[in-house]
Amino acid sequence: MKFPFFFACLLFAVSPSWAQDLTDPVDELVEAIEVRHLGPGTMSGRVTAIAVPEASPEVIYVGTASGGLWRSPSAGLTWEPLFDDQPTQSIGAVALSALNPDLIWVGTGEGNPRNSHTSGRGLFKSLDAGATWSFMGLPETRNIHRILIHPRDANTVFVAATGSAWGDSPDRGVYKTTDGGQTWAHVLKVNERTGCAELVMDPSNPDKLFAAMWSFRREPWFFESGGEGSGLYVTHDGGSTWVERTDEDGLPEGNLGRMGLAVSPANPDVVYALVESDTYALYRSDDGGASFRVQSKDSNIGNRPFYYAEIHASPTNEDHVFSLWSMVSKSTDGGASWDVILPYSGVHPDHHALFIHPNDPNYLINGNDGGLNISRDGGENWMFVNNLPVGQFYHIAVDNEEPYNVYGGMQDNGSWVGPSAVWHVGGIRNEDWQEVLFGDGFDVQPTGDGEVYAMYQGGALNRVDLATLDATGIQPARPDTTPLRFAWNAALALDPNDRDGLYFGSQHVHYSPDRGSSWETLSPDLTTNDAAKLRQATSGGLTIDATQAENHCTILCIAPSASRPNELWVGTDDGKLQHSLDRGATWVDHSVQLKGLPQGSWIPFVHVSPHSPDEVYVVANNYRRNDWQPYLYRTMDGGKSWKRLVYGEDVPAHALCVLQDPVASDLLFLGTEEGLYFSVDHGVNWRHWAHDVPSVPVRDMAIQAREGDLVLGTFGRAAYVIEDLAPLRALAREGGALLQSSFRAFDATTGYHVPWSRPAGSRFMADHVWEGENKSRAARAHVFVSEALAQEHDACEVAIVSAAGDTVRRMTMDVEAGWQRFAWRGDSDGVAWPSRTLDEDEDKPRGGGVTVIPGDYQATMSLGEEEAQINLPMRWDPRKPMSEADMSAARALAGEAQQEAARLAVAMQTVAAMNEAMDAMDAVWSALPDSTTAQVDSLGGEVRSAIDTMHDALWTPKDFVGYDHVTERIMDVLYAAQPNLSEAPGPNSRRKLALARAEVDDMVAQVDALKQGLWKELMAAADEVRAGMTEVWQGIASPKE
Repeated sequence: MKFPFFFACLLFAVSPSWAQDLTDPVDELVEAIEVRHLGPGTMSGRVTAIAVPEASPEVIYVGTASGGLWRSPSAGLTWEPLFDDQPTQSIGAVALSALNPDLIWVGTGEGNPRNSHTSGRGLFKSLDAGATWSFMGLPETRNIHRILIHPRDANTVFVAATGSAWGDSPDRGVYKTTDGGQTWAHVLKVNERTGCAELVMDPSNPDKLFAAMWSFRREPWFFESGGEGSGLYVTHDGGSTWVERTDEDGLPEGNLGRMGLAVSPANPDVVYALVESDTYALYRSDDGGASFRVQSKDSNIGNRPFYYAEIHASPTNEDHVFSLWSMVSKSTDGGASWDVILPYSGVHPDHHALFIHPNDPNYLINGNDGGLNISRDGGENWMFVNNLPVGQFYHIAVDNEEPYNVYGGMQDNGSWVGPSAVWHVGGIRNEDWQEVLFGDGFDVQPTGDGEVYAMYQGGALNRVDLATLDATGIQPARPDTTPLRFAWNAALALDPNDRDGLYFGSQHVHYSPDRGSSWETLSPDLTTNDAAKLRQATSGGLTIDATQAENHCTILCIAPSASRPNELWVGTDDGKLQHSLDRGATWVDHSVQLKGLPQGSWIPFVHVSPHSPDEVYVVANNYRRNDWQPYLYRTMDGGKSWKRLVYGEDVPAHALCVLQDPVASDLLFLGTEEGLYFSVDHGVNWRHWAHDVPSVPVRDMAIQAREGDLVLGTFGRAAYVIEDLAPLRALAREGGALLQSSFRAFDATTGYHVPWSRPAGSRFMADHVWEGENKSRAARAHVFVSEALAQEHDACEVAIVSAAGDTVRRMTMDVEAGWQRFAWRGDSDGVAWPSRTLDEDEDKPRGGGVTVIPGDYQATMSLGEEEAQINLPMRWDPRKPMSEADMSAARALAGEAQQEAARLAVAMQTVAAMNEAMDAMDAVWSALPDSTTAQVDSLGGEVRSAIDTMHDALWTPKDFVGYDHVTERIMDVLYAAQPNLSEAPGPNSRRKLALARAEVDDMVAQVDALKQGLWKELMAAADEVRAGMTEVWQGIASPKE
């Protein structure tokens, strides 16, 4: 459906005058949709920067590779994100002013250029500890690795920009501002291939800085570290002039690569340089960096300098040095020898950041690919921060369990399955998630009957039994002598027409009809097979780093058609869009038809429409060659013609994935490097989803069909659920007409009758815990009320009926203008329970009745003349089957128990009316002579004493001090008589009801005796002195009788 021009403008182009006078109606709709952040925190994500105010060691700032900036005010116990409203969540550097710790500088774009790194958008500054931010420029630097603030002049700041990893750029090197970021001077630049990989300041002289310039280049198929331009530079005048240190000063000859630098705060004459050259070695200077000597070539100083090359000198001992690499090692003899203090166990490997408190060297904070760890004893023992949810999902999938599960693989953090919701108290804990395979996690696909497919790098595909976690390697064996090439993130697809079938991609398409026990090759090599791009074994430059991350000429995605079993679409990393209509016998490359797409671009995602097999969406990106444009194409005729759907003015970041809603065909979702976008007009216009989802890379998406949920796999914030897309689907179908409605209500999500059990693990978790946001168990529906209607009515009448037409619940819902949620937890009309005081809302519909038998219910919602009918599905706990006969028997007994409560409530209302009447008469009686009211006072005292005795029989006395868990009171008996509705009632349940009924009988009799005895005497005595008590009693009691 195409919207008229007016509605397209209404939905997607809010004018300045509109913005001044009215809120955006589409924003209001989006903000009414609940977004739940699942996490988990059990495996965190890559930490790139750490900063701590010297005077407030309990405050920790943490920058992450693609999950934003976080702060802990509690030494790592609790965390809050600070950067969610900014255009990128990729953090490369964080710096705090020594003069004002509320002054924070953030450099975006991580400075360690691995294949999965993310890029940023320049510099940002906060003057209020992260509450608000200002953009301070340098957007084209892309990746900033270090920021240094002058310790005595907060307006002077130095920035080390590694620059784009993917191509030449003049925007790299060292920058300086002396006016707080208003203007910048490019104080050190070498060439367009060389950036600044490290920048350190002499603690005793802020005008003296060392800069490690690094010539490097990442290509989709190769990485090269080192070359002309790399070198160590020093300035003594705050960056005005620089001098290069060379082999004449003791550094190695020939090409240099990346360097790590450290100046000892304990003795600034000691300078360390960890230098990549033909030999990876640590150099030391004892004359302030004027000359260097080789100090160590120990293998424990490091191994992958392109990814981690940081060294840190102790602030109190110049001979104590830490090196961060795959592990963490420490030297206590000035760098001559090294011991590993963090091996490949206990703490996650691959280390990128280390904080050492300047006044307490035992206080260490370590950041790595798995998150954050804290030590207070110099590194002997570590605490993992398990509530920093910055996992990097490559893929996401869902199943059809109740609640449904979410599956995905995370960068360097394994493959996982966890619940979208839990039926226990609290939120979704780390303990609710299960790792199914380690390594770099990628696609995880459930079969639906207890198995999943999961893999790690190099196409290491496994089939895993979820009950035992037994894993079977099923990677296809090569069919001939040619080695198979698998992408870092290899292509996997389930056969939509056969539960046992699956597709897997190398340079060929492989198919297994029996879950990986056997394979057939369906295609020839579908890539360019370019020999120049098959040099992975020599990738790395000065230091070989052949981890399969640069595998190229491979298949990235496979999209089989659900309605045409022989049709396949394939995207490759060298720009091929292959299409077969005959199960791989013949192929057509459509890439040349994608106008505007540079040849050889990455094609990581193909989505076949659930509405028509001829409608196909293709995501491409070319940022790996310094082209940051978004590319999204669509064909409506099976590939005969193609249309580009997004440009840079629509979406500012490159595209990663796309999804069409299976219900509303005009509703599209686009995952990008900087957040989620959506279209409700079939891709004509696009809008950023800003509600509770930061501008984090959205790598994959899935829609859970039963629930109508959109699940996001983000590369930096783990998993999100956007719950119940009904309003958005209506907007896509109806356009602006929806926003002009007076009153709308949508069918509810499914409610569940399940017990509130305890979660696994500890009951009392204190504050150091991750709990993903849980889903309500109620049936909930979106409701819209226009402003005009809300001004006339503030409450909506609701009547809920069963499939048989019986009214089970009447209620009112307070309404206001705009979007809101209606919720029903499955309770029937309730009864009044005993109370000490009069019930002021006796006639108002009340809930809390016996929960209904599971089934399909319908609600009629009435607001003035407007009316809407919605479906309210209510389901039973699928873990515990129960017959309808047993359900009915349990509810019948519960109804009887509630009727006993109602009988007792009526009696207690009579007692409350007596108290109310006597309270009302106190002023009258106090005005009469004591001699006149002596009998009234005496009888009144007896009545109040009798009432207190009755109350004490029901409840703990109001003036009771201490604990009384021994005395059995009537309310205890009444509560005990409420049966468990999840099982058929037995003799014991019926006996408890009989005991409650007997207690109620006795109390009702006592109340009746009081009313017919002492109360009548009191009334008569009051009438004799003409106190008017009869009229008062009638006014209070008549509504109750």
